[in-house]
Amino acid sequence: MRLSTKSRYGLRAMLDIAYNCGPEPVQIQDISRRQQISPRYLEQIFQNLKRAGLLKSKRGPQGGYALSRKPDEITVLQILNAAEQDVLLVDCAGVNPKKRKRKLECPFEGKCVTQTVWAEANSLLDTLFGSMTLQTLCQRAKAMGIENEAVGSLTDNI
Repeated sequence: MRLSTKSRYGLRAMLDIAYNCGPEPVQIQDISRRQQISPRYLEQIFQNLKRAGLLKSKRGPQGGYALSRKPDEITVLQILNAAEQDVLLVDCAGVNPKKRKRKLECPFEGKCVTQTVWAEANSLLDTLFGSMTLQTLCQRAKAMGIENEAVGSLTDNI
C-alpha cells in the first residue's frame, strides 16, 4: 500500500500543528518551513482538512490554521480519509460510504477470493488508523526526543 503525498503531508502538517503550536492559529509558512512542504501544496491539502472539519482557519495578520478539536479527538484515519477521500488497498474491495456501493465494479464480483483478503486488510488498517490520534503521535514524538517550538503547545501535558 502506498499513500499519496496528500495523506503523508496532511498527517505531518496536522501533527506539526498539534505538537508545535498552542491554541493560537499558526501560519502556513511556519508549518511549511518545519515540514519542508510547499506552502501552495499545504493550502490545497488544508482545504480538504477544513472541509472534513479537522482544521479551522482565521484570516488577518494574526490568522492561520488551528485544529478544530483537541489532538486526542482527531484520528489518523480521519486525516487520511480527508486527504485521500478513501484509504483502500485496491478499489474493487472498498465500499464508498457515501454511495454505499463498491467504487469500482469488478467482473469477478462475488467470485473472487482475493477480494475478501483486500476487504479484511482494509478493515484492519481502518482499525489501526482509527485507534491512533494526534495525541498518540505527539506522545511518540516526545518519547523520540523531538523538540517542539511552542511554549503552551496543545501537547504540553503529555
